[in-house]
Amino acid sequence: MLSDKLTPFINRYNELTELLSSPDIGNDIKRMTDLSKEQSSIQAIVTKATEYKKLLEDIEENKSLAFDAELGELAKEELRALEPLIEPLEDEIKKLLIPADPNDKRNIYIELRAGTGGDEAAIFVGDLFNAYVRYADVKGWKIELMSSSPSDAGGYKEIIALIKGEQVYSRLKYEAGTHRVQRVPATESQGRVHTSAITVAVMPEVDDVEVVINENDLKIDVMRSSGSGGQSVNTTDSAVRITHIPTGIVVTNQDQKSQHKNKDKAMQILKARIYEMQIEEAKVKEMSERKEQVGTGDRSGRIRTYNYPQNRISDHRITLTLYRLEEIMQGGLMDDIIDPLIADAQAQIMERAGL
Repeated sequence: MLSDKLTPFINRYNELTELLSSPDIGNDIKRMTDLSKEQSSIQAIVTKATEYKKLLEDIEENKSLAFDAELGELAKEELRALEPLIEPLEDEIKKLLIPADPNDKRNIYIELRAGTGGDEAAIFVGDLFNAYVRYADVKGWKIELMSSSPSDAGGYKEIIALIKGEQVYSRLKYEAGTHRVQRVPATESQGRVHTSAITVAVMPEVDDVEVVINENDLKIDVMRSSGSGGQSVNTTDSAVRITHIPTGIVVTNQDQKSQHKNKDKAMQILKARIYEMQIEEAKVKEMSERKEQVGTGDRSGRIRTYNYPQNRISDHRITLTLYRLEEIMQGGLMDDIIDPLIADAQAQIMERAGL
């Protein structure tokens, strides 16, 4: 029963209250801080659990009085008001019981790369990145461009940006995967619809202490920047390429005139990629232990199709289709895609947890 799952939270909360009330707790600031954080982390669950238990007690009490000669009618009236409150409250509690993703509150690096489709894929990298920029603006997030590789035909072969704000990872982590676009390219003279694809990676921003990199594991090359750039960008050895030998991850940055700044940004991205690799390895291990397929964790899997002629956007993970592609690409309605993905993920977690 749900009430049985709530009892440990209530007991622990009461235990924490006693510990924080002890006379000597003030002598150990670190322990007091840790206990306070733990109590705060379960406060919402305990509040709803207390409300839930009180609701069940009131319902049972009124049921016992339902056939009382004097109080029966009043008890039945109370039951009609109380019983509909059970299911919504249980839904709230189940969501609170979902284990929090430790990365949900982090900022992210988002990386978009052109895949199949040549110039059209590169153009769509720019289009989708602009959609994320508009969405970030709606959410009040800030975007810092980390690295980019413009395409001659417009758009980008690759673009990496840091997005900062509240709950960024919790909402954009579902964007990781292959995005397929179907539309008539500007260069198509006969009006034929072409299909191309790009990949999106979403990597949590990490602190230096969370990903420790041995300098001996790095191969660092400096070179002259290539492509379009401002004055002196292409005339100095400012571009930096870092290879992490144990994982084979390669990061190149040339957006800044300063070699030092390019190296710093490349190192930030490298740490995020290594951390993301660790997350994916943990997910695969967890799924393997549950003997489930790991397709949903594979970035190469096609997750979404953008069909411009039909103004249609389809997310294949939850069989969601909306005929509001243009509005969604403007950023304002992107929640119409993300909210159902979050709800589906929560439902899967609750099912596995037996909630």
